[in-house]
Order: sequence, then structure tokens, then C-alpha cells
Amino acid sequence: MKILHLNAGNETGGGMHHILALLQQLDRKQFVLGVLEKGELMERAEAAGIQTVHFANNMKMSVPLISKIRNYIKQEKINFVHTHGPRANVYANILRRIVPFQWIVTIHSNPLLDFMGKGMYGNFLCKLNVGAIKHADKLIAISEPFRTCLQDAGVSDGKIITALNGIDFHKNTEKAYTKAEFGFAEGDFVFLMVARLERVKGHPVAFEAFAKLMTKQPNCQLVLLGEGSLKEELQRLAVQLGIGDHVHFMGHRHDVDCFYQLADITLLTSVSESFPLVLLESARAETPVIATDVGGVSELILNQSVGWKVDVGNVSEIAAAMEDALLLYKRGMLSLIGKKLQAHASIKFTVENFAENVYNVYLSMKDNTGM
Repeated sequence: MKILHLNAGNETGGGMHHILALLQQLDRKQFVLGVLEKGELMERAEAAGIQTVHFANNMKMSVPLISKIRNYIKQEKINFVHTHGPRANVYANILRRIVPFQWIVTIHSNPLLDFMGKGMYGNFLCKLNVGAIKHADKLIAISEPFRTCLQDAGVSDGKIITALNGIDFHKNTEKAYTKAEFGFAEGDFVFLMVARLERVKGHPVAFEAFAKLMTKQPNCQLVLLGEGSLKEELQRLAVQLGIGDHVHFMGHRHDVDCFYQLADITLLTSVSESFPLVLLESARAETPVIATDVGGVSELILNQSVGWKVDVGNVSEIAAAMEDALLLYKRGMLSLIGKKLQAHASIKFTVENFAENVYNVYLSMKDNTGM
């Protein structure tokens, strides 16, 4: 059994970490990671000893790239192509018409919202991706709500398998940043958002809720990790809301894990998610979370004993959750929620469980490859 995992290669967020974590659990003799662009994903994969191939394309037309991937599939006797992301999905849909293989897609995000805020061109890309994935042999949805999204998009339910996301809970962070290292007072309450600066992540709602909290609790800080097209717009919004001095744009970081213990709360206000790895990473560090009820969040945050689950776009509800968390912090009780979250997540959402579920998908399809 030989598997080609295919991705655009420009992943830097949860998708990248998902792919790397999965591949480090699988038998390395059986798979290779193919990328269309050089970037952080390829660098990290090679550093981890993962066999990687770069399907370079120096021409404006995509036909030569298709030929390179087709030739590789034939030469290496690839049985399965497992794609991650819209671009890889579209290429696989073309390739399977000219070379035989079994095709698996992992759905990392809502395919109906992948290009949110991109106008007519975004709508076109969305339709192209959705049209492609309907032809896949199997689709792995990493949260149960995404199964429903795929059904709504017209994908046959018989093709869909739900496999909850997971991370390595045995990983140790080499360093944990302190508040003083970033000029914060020891008594400051720090909210952390790890998210691309794009519409789908809902930063404006987070800013409005934070501004409401600041009128009552001025010793709070909001730390943002991530880059994106909305950076300048969000910087202006922070100033307009009077919170500019308390919102800190840290940009894209390679040391995200080091920030979770600096934070008192991890905040996620997304409009759409699959199963956010950010929340699992926060759970690993025993840092409580406030998150919108999207994707598989409800499977992690079962009730308020392990965190706060809020409605999408509800500024008042998010602000109230922030205030609750701050009150528990002052009473010395917030850390207990973090510990309960870690205990729950480390049993149910391990990368070992996720990798086993994915491998079982391959085994279930093995008879169709002629092996």
C-alpha cells in the first residue's frame, strides 16, 4: 500500500499541524508527502524525517504540473492519493481521469465557506472545490457537523467518514513565555487568539467583546498570533474601539506552543471551523478556552466545567464569558477548568486515535486497489 498525501504546501496554521501530526503516526514506508509549493509545511516535514516531494512548476500553465504528478503516481505505483485542501482536491479530480488511484479527501474546513469574503472569485473557487470533492471515493470529516455540511453540498453520505481530530498530548513545550517578557504586569489577564486574520475567524466580534470587558476590567490584554488580509483593518478597529494599547499583533509565529501558558484564556470566535487544533493545543497546556459553537467544538466543551461555548457573532455572550473567566481567575478557580479540559481532551482527542481511524479508512478501501 503506497499513499501520496497531497497539499498546496502553503499551509501555516491548523491544516499544516494536522498533516504533520498525522504523518508522524503512520508507517513512513507507506506514504510520501507531495507539495505544490515550497514553504513551512515542506520545511517542517523534512526536518521531521518525512519523505517529501516538491512538484515544482515554473510555468504559468498547470498542465506540466499535472503531468509531473501523474508520472510520479505511475512510477511509484501509488495506490491512494489523500488530498488536503481545495487546490489539491481540484488537481486530484483532474488526475484521477488520467491515472488510476483511490482518492481520499480530508475536510479541514467548511467547503462552503473556504473562500469567505473573496467575492465572485471566491464563489467560483468554492464551487470548483465542492464540485471536485463530490468525485472522491472517501471523505474524512474531522467533526460531525462537517458531515452535515458535506451532505448539504451534495456529497453522498455513504462516502463520508467522521474521524475526530487529535494531537500529541505527550509533547512537551521547551519554553513557556511569561507575561513580563512581553511587558505585561503579573496581574494582567491575558486572552490569546491563534487565528489567521481573515473574516472567517471573527476577530471584529472578539474586539467588540473585549472592548465591553475593558470598560469594567482595564487590566486585560489581547494577544493575536497570525497574519492575514485584515491586519490593517483590525488595527484601525482596535484604535476606534479604544483598545489599541491592549491589543497586540504578534504576526505569524513558529513558537505558538510557548504562548499558551502565558495566556489565561484562549479565545476563538470563528464563524466556521472543523475541529480547531488551537483548542486542543490550549487543552494540552491546561489553558481554558472560550470558543464559538462551530464544527466539533461542542464535542470538546461539553459544559462550563471545561470551558465556555458561545453563539457565533454574539458579542454580549462572549463578553459575559470573558467576565466569568476573569472572576474565576480572581478567585483562584480558573486553573481547575484548565485541568479538567486537559483531562477530557487527552483521552478522547489523541493523534493516535485519529491516525488509527484514518488508517482504517485505507484498509477498508484496500480491496478496490487490486492489492
